[in-house]
Amino acid sequence: MKFNKQQWGWIFYDWANSGYGIIVTTAVLPVYFKAVAQASGVSPANATAYWGYANSIGTLLVSILAPVLGALADYPHAKKRMLNLFTTVGMLMTLGLSIAPPSAWKWLLVIYILSIIGYSGGNLFYDSFLTDVAPNDQMDRLSSYGYGFGYLGGVLAFILFLVLQLTSGFGMLSSYGVARWSFVLAAVWWVIFYIPLLKNVHQKYALAPSAHPVRSSFSRVWSTLKHIRNYRAAAWFLVAYFFYIDGVDTIFTMATSIGMDMGITTTTLMIVLLVVQLVAFPFSLLYGWLATKTSTRTGILLGIIIYLGICLYALRLHTVTDFWILAVLVGTSQGGIQALSRSYFGRLIPKKSGSEFFGFYNILGKFSAVMGPVLVGIVTQMTGKSTIGAASLSVLFLIGLVIFLALPHLNQTKSV
Repeated sequence: MKFNKQQWGWIFYDWANSGYGIIVTTAVLPVYFKAVAQASGVSPANATAYWGYANSIGTLLVSILAPVLGALADYPHAKKRMLNLFTTVGMLMTLGLSIAPPSAWKWLLVIYILSIIGYSGGNLFYDSFLTDVAPNDQMDRLSSYGYGFGYLGGVLAFILFLVLQLTSGFGMLSSYGVARWSFVLAAVWWVIFYIPLLKNVHQKYALAPSAHPVRSSFSRVWSTLKHIRNYRAAAWFLVAYFFYIDGVDTIFTMATSIGMDMGITTTTLMIVLLVVQLVAFPFSLLYGWLATKTSTRTGILLGIIIYLGICLYALRLHTVTDFWILAVLVGTSQGGIQALSRSYFGRLIPKKSGSEFFGFYNILGKFSAVMGPVLVGIVTQMTGKSTIGAASLSVLFLIGLVIFLALPHLNQTKSV
């Protein structure tokens, strides 16, 4: 399948913000923040707690506002403006992380919260552009390419960071300096690869203009909630998605802790993270191909079943080799299940209200990240084994599987 300029522009936004995802969120800033906070007299426990609060606050703010922000973006030309606004905030705040002095750890948290708002808000509008740039029969492949190239972009950005780290900035930077320049790298990466979307992607579907768009947006969200029975397939899919995507996100976020409990070194865990991203690239594209040859439903079911197997495999984690096998299995399906979930939902919703509905999709995706870690924590404390805690996530996948099986098959070319 050949993509046009608009579709490639859309794909490369995932590549653009991948540097933020892997450098700021995952690999560098968590470690840097704990180091500078503790150097300022903050205890390790409090540093971890403050980091958790910052993540929760940023995510919560965007999630609560997501449907209304999405509803606002459904008016003519508004989606691109909203995407530009939030993306610009994300880029500037990512750059701001490099400017904040190490002693100003509180300001570092504030800037990070603002960067989360920009990043998460930008992703909301990026996701909703899927309905504008692709007809129903191309959504699976396009969504899969977006995730796949996002992983590949993340790998390349991370390799550039590793070059800085391993060479100490070519002999010119301290460890703090390397961290701060990595934030510059993430911001510049985001800016450069956002240009194709900025130039080529345009809103195709929109509602009639409103004299009072903000008030009308609140009214539309309330009306959608009151008449949710009119969108039963989309509503029940979101319920299924809430459960199984919670398991997907939790496995990824808790994998490092489980690996450390097994005695795996930080260096090895970094290499594992890089390999998972590399594996996720081709397998995300493979899921898109599978969906076009069979159905989106089949691809999502395969992903859920593989994750069920991953949860059960966690019970036999004993060696580094076992952990590597589990990590590669995660890489095979992590991007695919997310990509096909996005395209499946994109075909269930009315295109003119796509951003509003993706706002609800965003809420369920973010709020689902609460239940899984709590479940893992409780079971781990009860059993004393984090591997059993990870295996308990199979309950979430089973619930999601049962609900998803009850959903109707989608006609690949039907506009729902």
